[in-house]
Amino acid sequence: MINKPFSESCEQNKDPILSIIKRYFVEEKSIVLEIGSGTGQHAAYFPHHLSHLSWQPSDTHENLQGIEAWQRSANLPNTFAPVTLDVSQTVWPVTSVDYIFSANTVHIMSWQSVKLMMAGIRKILKPNGIFCLYGPFNYDGQFSSPSNAQFDLWLKARNPESGVRDFEALCELANQQGSDATLKLINDHDMPANNRILVFQKQTT
Repeated sequence: MINKPFSESCEQNKDPILSIIKRYFVEEKSIVLEIGSGTGQHAAYFPHHLSHLSWQPSDTHENLQGIEAWQRSANLPNTFAPVTLDVSQTVWPVTSVDYIFSANTVHIMSWQSVKLMMAGIRKILKPNGIFCLYGPFNYDGQFSSPSNAQFDLWLKARNPESGVRDFEALCELANQQGSDATLKLINDHDMPANNRILVFQKQTT
């Protein structure tokens, strides 16, 4: 049996994130898609405290065993088995959800992948559905802290196409016409350790 992977940052940020997303993920019997579940820690923690919803973890194939290990340990009735999701897929394995959550993903992806992720979210999120995006962001082209600037250098050393994303560019991308819908920013929450949660709502046009 695979050992559970562990991220210290996930352990530290789980309660601050929960305090925000529980304000938005409120509808009974709703489904949340988590894009980029990573170690699986969030997918084993949030559903325990949000028993009114069902949690759908997703990630690239190589991370699924770790997510499953956390699920076995948590043994929660309101979680689905993790699915393989590459945002560049033409057809996603989940076709319709009430809410979407993603943490620390857009700075790992290439900008092209971020574009594809936003397009996919616009497609599968139900009208008026909420998308919560957690991570570090730049504002007015400036890093919000020296640590985020150092983090950006580290990211680019690993992959030149990654990096801390600009808040304004993400909002512009989210607002782009996608079939008959856009994602409108409705809130921007300050979080510990120079992170934020951006809250978008799907609006049909």
